[in-house]
Amino acid sequence: MTSSMYNHSVPVFKQMLTALKTILAQASEHATSKSIEPDALLQARLAPDMFPLLKQVQIAADFSRGVSARLAGVEVPTFAGQEKSFADLDVLLTQTLAFLDSVDASQFEGKESAEIVLRPGTPKEKKLSGQTYLANYGLPQFFFHVTTSYDILRHNGLPIGKRDFMGAY
Repeated sequence: MTSSMYNHSVPVFKQMLTALKTILAQASEHATSKSIEPDALLQARLAPDMFPLLKQVQIAADFSRGVSARLAGVEVPTFAGQEKSFADLDVLLTQTLAFLDSVDASQFEGKESAEIVLRPGTPKEKKLSGQTYLANYGLPQFFFHVTTSYDILRHNGLPIGKRDFMGAY
């Protein structure tokens, strides 16, 4: 039997990141066809105190890798976070999806009660069970950043809708 921890994480991350990858390609094409400087979209924010699109995508990718790696019991892959273009974000998401493909459902077996330690050794250290980490921290964080990425692009005129956000399922 496949772990529900796996079923509720990796396939969801893959679906949403694949949809985001498609949306970002549409945004790049939109910028070109409308003579919009790509950086105008990549640096766009919903509010002055929020991260721009570029950082929202990076964080969504980071959460998908981090949550999956911690629950699978493997080292969290890190990336430099030096993306500056739509092409760079496409590479980041391609690499992230490849990592997610490398994680096996069997690695998630029994991780519901595993202790996940966030920010170890710092004043912000937090210990959560695997189930709590996934359901109450990892997935909400991931969806916040994917949704914010979508919202930034929609707000800036990209003609996308719910079907684009959801991708194939």
